[in-house]
Amino acid sequence: MEIRQLHYFVTVARTRHFGRAAERLHMAQSPLSQAIRQLENQLGVPLFTRTTRRVELTPAGEALLQDAERILDSIEAARTRVQLVGAGNAGLLRVGSTGLAALRQLPQLARIAAREVPGLVLRFQPNLLTPAQEAALEEDRIDLAVLRPPLRSPGLSSRLITRERLLLAVPRSHRLAGEEPVGLAELRDEEFVVYGVPHSVVDTVVTQACLSAGFLPRRTHQAAETSVMLTLVAAGLGVALLPEAARALHVEGVRLVPVADDVHIDLALAWRSADPSPALARLLEALEANGFISPHVGFPAVSAPDAVPLGGTR
Repeated sequence: MEIRQLHYFVTVARTRHFGRAAERLHMAQSPLSQAIRQLENQLGVPLFTRTTRRVELTPAGEALLQDAERILDSIEAARTRVQLVGAGNAGLLRVGSTGLAALRQLPQLARIAAREVPGLVLRFQPNLLTPAQEAALEEDRIDLAVLRPPLRSPGLSSRLITRERLLLAVPRSHRLAGEEPVGLAELRDEEFVVYGVPHSVVDTVVTQACLSAGFLPRRTHQAAETSVMLTLVAAGLGVALLPEAARALHVEGVRLVPVADDVHIDLALAWRSADPSPALARLLEALEANGFISPHVGFPAVSAPDAVPLGGTR
């Protein structure tokens, strides 16, 4: 049984007339009648009762019509899905992000995707620091990453999302918990709460910024998540330097103070350069058109954390 035969059969069944069915199919009536006869011979049962006036379905024809319509509908749906995926308008993308980006950038990314690529399904994996996201990209466990450049893998591409200044997190009772921006040099005698993850971009920026201010920060306490860092700050165990996105978190007992020094840290969107996914290409196009990512080429890969640029060099 061929799809062509099912299409012929359904058309005749719906019109109850070989002549009108042939017109709809843009073919002569004789080949259509022969095709239906051939289908009946293959199945071994008559599908229509024919008179000079009418064409009616037999019970076997009624049974076949239900299945034939379902089969043809499924084929049409499959064709549509394939075309959507091929055009990048459908599919699945796995998106990783830092914890702070999950609060600020991921909702914006999801809104753009829903509006511009409505057939696309996004599966989010938040609370991943940059090294873990790079590894996940390289191992094909995620397709997109919202992370902190620079990147270490030469097989990844990236675009800038935003550039953030650093904030100082201090306990509310701290001497620096005021409204005025704080210079990094004022922190030389403080104990620091840091991420403490190998190759953490934020920790690298903080260390270099403090060195530029004339001291090496005392890394007293470590935490893998920003919310835990702020909890340690609230407990009076130290201060922390964090990206501006930390304002999205509200931890009782913590004061976030601007930093006077011109130090920046970037947030970027990264993906595998050789990824052939049409859905990925379509989403990147939509994100650029909506101003979510910069239209300019992103950050080259580096081999060591000391390649992170600081302050006015960016």
